[in-house]
Amino acid sequence: MYSRSSEPVRLERDCAAVLVPQGEHVNLPAGSIGYITQALGGSYTVFIEGNLFRIAGKDADALGKEPPEPLELPDDADDEAVEQMVWRQLRTCFDPEIPINVVDLGLIYEANVKPAGDTGAGGRLVEVRMTLTAPACGMGDILVDDVRSKLEMIPTVVEADVELVFDPPWGRHMMSEAARLETGML
Repeated sequence: MYSRSSEPVRLERDCAAVLVPQGEHVNLPAGSIGYITQALGGSYTVFIEGNLFRIAGKDADALGKEPPEPLELPDDADDEAVEQMVWRQLRTCFDPEIPINVVDLGLIYEANVKPAGDTGAGGRLVEVRMTLTAPACGMGDILVDDVRSKLEMIPTVVEADVELVFDPPWGRHMMSEAARLETGML
């Protein structure tokens, strides 16, 4: 929920949001008052009227914040440079309830960069296999969409194909050591 370190906020305009953890899309009205409980990876988790909501970075202005800067790659970037940016972008995807990115949580099983055959203009396809900490997570579709949309922000990436899998099942042993330390799961 919120704590003394949470930042008070008043919505400056109507704003699309996602109810956490249900994953339901809602519209929050201008003037709503609450607290920013998490601001990681360019999106925000806000506590308003007893509920948590996730607000996308593109709507940061509704919170009085700056939207994220567009990504840039050199014109001659090779697949390796794009793959490095893919992993950087994946590390900007966070569960709205857990302040750890999906890579360090161990949710990304695979990420591959391939030429996108139809474009002929150096376009790339990114294929990702990922899982969730719990199969019934209401935020699953939201996390998959977050991964997809953040990867498609990368210059030359024309499509991100994100497959949600549950084999092998996620376990806390898949978390990075830093993530286990931060959550107290050592």
